[in-house]
Amino acid sequence: MAERSIVEAINDCFHVELERDPDVMVLGEDVGRAGGVFRATVGLRERFGSDRCVDTPVAEAGIMGTAIGLAMAGWRPVCEMQYDAFSYPALDQLINHVGRYRWRTRGTMEFPITVRMPYGGGVRAPELHDDSPETYYVHTPGVKVAIPSTPADAKGLLAAAIRDPDPVVVLEPKLHYRTIRGEVPDGEHVVPLGKARVAREGSDVTVVAYGSMVPLAEQAAEEISGDASVEVLDLRSLKPLDEDALLASTAKTGRVVVVQEAPRVCGFAAEVAAVLAEKAILDLRGPVLRVTGYDVPYPYWQLEDVYMPSVARVVDAVRRLLEF
Repeated sequence: MAERSIVEAINDCFHVELERDPDVMVLGEDVGRAGGVFRATVGLRERFGSDRCVDTPVAEAGIMGTAIGLAMAGWRPVCEMQYDAFSYPALDQLINHVGRYRWRTRGTMEFPITVRMPYGGGVRAPELHDDSPETYYVHTPGVKVAIPSTPADAKGLLAAAIRDPDPVVVLEPKLHYRTIRGEVPDGEHVVPLGKARVAREGSDVTVVAYGSMVPLAEQAAEEISGDASVEVLDLRSLKPLDEDALLASTAKTGRVVVVQEAPRVCGFAAEVAAVLAEKAILDLRGPVLRVTGYDVPYPYWQLEDVYMPSVARVVDAVRRLLEF
């Protein structure tokens, strides 16, 4: 297996999937000639042609609307939204059309649209380049959501999304596009949607995380390893959610901390806590604690280290739970 960064793994997935299935195509701003703003689509236009790697106008609603028409015509379009918050103009199309078409046709029409975007902060970017919008998409019926944290999962989850008959939103942690490297299987590699991963085994506390918060949780687990054995559960897929893995880890440790980068209110951590309250109440030895962003617009870069969850905040939550 080759060692790749997350963005290199994504690019490798595209080359494999476009070669495997002639109905797969990529569209978005600068994905062709420039190879994408993060170079995730580099080489696709040269290898597969401008009809399968299409540069679009700067119009996210138009990109999504075009993908809807392409899916209805039999294509498997993969849309790139350049940044997380840039996707909001396309929410109308996603909520009113993408998530509903299979239901409208009583299941007779598949709707294999993949929407991928970099998300999250930590890169000193300007406004509207640092959001964590996963809950908007998870809340939309008919849409699946996946968030990788490793290069191998970045390739495997994207491949699963492209092959899925339903629309899938894939959020990619841009903070770790090039800062994390790992072994990635060559050729076809698919990580099933709805299957969590135990990133680190432990027995005292479970830290549940996804995307860019998984490496943070692992750092926190290592920092406190002299005092507690911390299990890190990487959800990988928010919808469908692997409740079995979540409940199994909770039964094992009895204590859970959930980490998310997004604002606190109505974040996905609250959904995890609700599942545990409903289905694991007899296994819990204390409250489910959340470490999250704050309920304010994402701040300018001078303050983003204060806003984002930190190793210290996760360690503090683990210690408070152990002392409960």
